[in-house]
Amino acid sequence: MNKFFQIVVSAFKIGELRRRILFTAVILIIFRIFAFLPIPGVDLTSLKRLFSQNQFLSLLDIFSGGTLANFSVIALGLNPFINASIIMQLLTLVFPRLEELSKEGEFGRQKINQYTRALTVPLATLQAFGMYVLLKNQNIIPAFDPVKIIATVITMTAGTIFLMWLGELITEHGIGNGISMLIFVGIVARLPVTLVQTVTVWDATQIANMGIFAAIAVAVIVGIVVVNEGQRQILIQYAKRIRGDKIYGGQSTHLPLRVNQAGVIPIIFAISLVLLPTTMAQFVQNSGVLWLVRFSDLVIRFFSPSGISYNLVYFLLVIGFTYFYTAVIFNPKKISDEIRKYGGFIPGIRPGQQTASFLNYILNRITLAGAIFLGAIAVMPSLAQQITGITTLLIGGTGILIVVSVILETTKQLESMILTRSYEGFLKR
Repeated sequence: MNKFFQIVVSAFKIGELRRRILFTAVILIIFRIFAFLPIPGVDLTSLKRLFSQNQFLSLLDIFSGGTLANFSVIALGLNPFINASIIMQLLTLVFPRLEELSKEGEFGRQKINQYTRALTVPLATLQAFGMYVLLKNQNIIPAFDPVKIIATVITMTAGTIFLMWLGELITEHGIGNGISMLIFVGIVARLPVTLVQTVTVWDATQIANMGIFAAIAVAVIVGIVVVNEGQRQILIQYAKRIRGDKIYGGQSTHLPLRVNQAGVIPIIFAISLVLLPTTMAQFVQNSGVLWLVRFSDLVIRFFSPSGISYNLVYFLLVIGFTYFYTAVIFNPKKISDEIRKYGGFIPGIRPGQQTASFLNYILNRITLAGAIFLGAIAVMPSLAQQITGITTLLIGGTGILIVVSVILETTKQLESMILTRSYEGFLKR
């Protein structure tokens, strides 16, 4: 954390980076202002009581940055956009046309982003309607009014699109990944609330349990830093080339393969999917259809945040998305072709297909270690809750995963920008 602040101070000395940081801060302030603008016609006291009594809804509220408990205009958060991104990336693997589009550089990326935004709208509309039905079933919204339904759904859908736009502004003109930054700020903004809840129910007999929980939290933070910084160095040797009376090449370098290539994205994707079944079940729980009510009760019990099945599914999703996203962002075949193009080779490995197979072999094994670790610390807060009995800090512990990862990624981006500007200044001299 101290290193992060030192880098921020250094960045403030560079005009362009200072503008980027201030721009990001302004966008985040706008995000937090909108988080407290409630949609009219909702009994906020009853709504907060419902969230305090429901562990699943409390978990959902944390990852929305508290916007759900306030039922603000951005109550849905970025969940529809994240779900749309997951669907689009899965479709990219299924449809050859989308796969070809993803390989067309910046143009292809922009087109896929357009499709993702378009898919976000119906998903947000569906979730907004479901949220209205849930609150109606809980008597938090007093009456069934078609005009009220339309106004609420449009407002919540527009709120998600607005958040998506803010995230893209941060990515383009600010610091860090915009979507990750908004989720990060939402989690950090809720941490004081969870701490106050813990102090409110403070019991002197829980001192030992608090110590255990703090030790687990520290171990999780250290583990995340170690895994994110861990990498396997692959030696790349470049052959000597003679042109005229000069010799080129003959140098060696290293290709770093990170243990966790995917960063924080697998956790965000996994938490979005693992919350989806319970979200849908909550919508139909009071539908009055007997078999549907029984099925929703079964789903809610199966995906209880403190249950074994929930944590097992969460663990497996983190592992799966780690592999999936690593395959999306790191292409061994492309890296192999680039190495061969510039006359490089891995000692003892032939250029071309054998190099791609070797890189894939190494990457699969180090990714397995990183994926298992990420999955383990993803479910660690739930295990800590079972051991210590402290439920109010359960969600804050899970949020540590995203908070630490975003800080590390943002720190690396700032370091890279500072280094780039330093080189530019040196060249100008």
